Amino acid sequence: MSETRAQQDGTIQGGGVQGGTAGTVAGPGAAAGGARKGRAMAITVLVLRIVFGLFFAIASALPKLIAHSSATESFDKIGLGDWFMYLTGVLELAGGIALLIPLLSGLAAFSLVALLICAFGITMTVFDGENAASPLLFAIPIAVIAWYQRHTVPELFARLRSALGR
Repeated sequence: MSETRAQQDGTIQGGGVQGGTAGTVAGPGAAAGGARKGRAMAITVLVLRIVFGLFFAIASALPKLIAHSSATESFDKIGLGDWFMYLTGVLELAGGIALLIPLLSGLAAFSLVALLICAFGITMTVFDGENAASPLLFAIPIAVIAWYQRHTVPELFARLRSALGR
């Protein structure tokens, strides 16, 4: 477990409490409680990543990529043409797949939150607020994933830099 991950999880490492309050003394029960909380959160985020990864890849992207009538009607009303529907479908598919890959999940979640905020804006302006809460409700668990997996973003860029020889 990396030190960054240990600080996020609030688990004990090297005899001290990581991610806790400075100067806090923890007994043996605190170690087990912190480890259980960290493990429960990790499992919760993993389940969220799988559920929303599959949702974005299948239920959300697929109708756009196959030009299903439910998607084409909505995107015709937006008025940007079919290319925008296909672009949105590709972005959702890529985000859904990336949520399933641990190293990519943080960046994918941040990107999907941005996509959902844009969807909220379009829903408010083009569709007069009809179903406007949906993108925001989806953004909440995706934001939880983004926050929990935020440590993967610098790790991803560090790997990219090393692969490019910089």
